Amino acid sequence: MTCRKSTLGLLILFLFTSCISDIYKGTPPNLRISDNKRFIETENGDPFFWLGDTGWLLFTKLTREETEKYLEDRPLVPVWGSNVRAGLINREQAKKYAAWIAQRYHDRKNVIWVNGGDVRGSDSTAIWNIIGYTIKQTNKDQLITYHPFGRTQSSEWFHNEPWLDFNMFQSGHRRYDQDTTGLAYGEDNWKYANADYSLIPHKPSLDGEPSYEGIPQGLHDITQPFWSDKDMRRYAYWSVFAGCCGFTYGHSSIMQFYRQQDNPDYGAKEHWDVAINAPGASQMKHLKQLILSKPYFERVPANDLLAAKQGEKYDYIVINRGNDYLFAYTCNGSDISIDLNKLKWPDYKASWFDPRNGAVSETGISKNDRAMTFDPPGTKQPGNDRVLILEKN
Repeated sequence: MTCRKSTLGLLILFLFTSCISDIYKGTPPNLRISDNKRFIETENGDPFFWLGDTGWLLFTKLTREETEKYLEDRPLVPVWGSNVRAGLINREQAKKYAAWIAQRYHDRKNVIWVNGGDVRGSDSTAIWNIIGYTIKQTNKDQLITYHPFGRTQSSEWFHNEPWLDFNMFQSGHRRYDQDTTGLAYGEDNWKYANADYSLIPHKPSLDGEPSYEGIPQGLHDITQPFWSDKDMRRYAYWSVFAGCCGFTYGHSSIMQFYRQQDNPDYGAKEHWDVAINAPGASQMKHLKQLILSKPYFERVPANDLLAAKQGEKYDYIVINRGNDYLFAYTCNGSDISIDLNKLKWPDYKASWFDPRNGAVSETGISKNDRAMTFDPPGTKQPGNDRVLILEKN
């Protein structure tokens, strides 16, 4: 994404996320990669579901009081990487800076390092590796990832680097018909998740920058339709159910901290302090609550349970399951056909989960003896998304 993002190509992600603040009222725990190498957990073995936000211009736009208002509701992801891409940082400077900042935050438990910053790993690869290895040498117990350029993923360059603890991809801001390069996946962010999930060695992965709520489709042309909350939910559930360890939400007005005295970029229509209550933002918590309501570490992608032909684009169905439960997501209310024989449960309880409000409606208990097609509530249309929940009875 191209916008006015500041300073060196190194981000510090201070984890003021709901995952920390909801559970830990005192000193936050260290984070680590789970035993199965698919997720992030606390030092106590509790699930840590990444649910972040993109407040790129916080340091250059907000006062201290405004920053405190933002952090009461959101996490913080400051600074960016244009200086490295412009060749203004050499290897010696990168190593010296990385060593200094790693030491500065050596004793902080609530830090995840995000190397890079909207650049391809092939651009200044040596610099990114110097930063990654220098930080990891000083702070072995702090996690590091890499934020790549739009429609690319960190695994393309750094998956086998020991300093990279988990992968990140930027699925970007383009519609299907706008992604004409043949090198990316359009709106199908689940394809990035699938690609990372198949890699050896296993590492967690997540969508670090999908389309933003309230930004034009395609990013730069404000005459285009704007992405909305239904699109945010689709990106979130598609990627998480495909095996990701969390999701990063974004909003155009929050990204740029659009204020009354500013000229808006990307056609922003709401001031940032209004946009923090945008529909998509408030709906993200329902995904986290759903995911954490079942045994977390056993969940795996399970599209092999789909009994019907897989749909394309907005008809795509994504399935995630644990030993005794199953989540299947449709973004538009398409029927969901499940091969119940593969579950090998004697019977099951079925429910529908509404990603817009977190409401659950049970449909009853049934015998497990055949493939079954489940018809979501409402008519098939954009935004009528539902999660089918099946539980072993």
